Amino acid sequence: MAPKNLSFKIILGSSSMARRKILADMGYEFTVMGADIDEKSIRKDNAEELVVALAEAKAEAIMSRLKTTDHLEENTHSTLLITADTVVVYEGIIREKPSSKEEARQFIKSYSGGQATVVGSVVVTNLTKGIRKGAWERSEVYFHDIPDEIIDSLIEEGIILNVAGGLMLEHPLTLPFVDTLIGTADSVMGLPRSLTEKLIEETL
Repeated sequence: MAPKNLSFKIILGSSSMARRKILADMGYEFTVMGADIDEKSIRKDNAEELVVALAEAKAEAIMSRLKTTDHLEENTHSTLLITADTVVVYEGIIREKPSSKEEARQFIKSYSGGQATVVGSVVVTNLTKGIRKGAWERSEVYFHDIPDEIIDSLIEEGIILNVAGGLMLEHPLTLPFVDTLIGTADSVMGLPRSLTEKLIEETL
């Protein structure tokens, strides 16, 4: 099947496997560039502002790298850079990636029988036209009680140390303990599909 973006190029500014999978499932062909930014240096009081600011900072970091490598050859096709960020809000506190196994355990234990809000942003920058559009989406996840041995296995495996709030909805160990999801799974996984489509259209 031909990719959806024959008339434009996409750079995904994220090394997240979940984001890669979602974008590929949407039918797009893309290249991947990681954004190496100090996320802790960007602080905002509310989660919505924070995730948009972080996605914009990732875009800026990648754009400055592209300028130095002169990656943007002059052509008629637009090149879109997609960046995103996700945080978890628990009882009003913003949670980013756990800083240790202990913190990850504390995070997951708190979700057991409880609820967490996931706030995710998408920023699409048309590098050819110099247009940028960004937006955010929030979802709520309600959990059943999560047994300690499941939490132990998640911590031991270590993948959740790389995700916001240690919350990995799509993980086979976590999924059975999700009670209700208000919002979309792709949004919780780091790239809201319909929002991404909308921003791609707007920047083109």
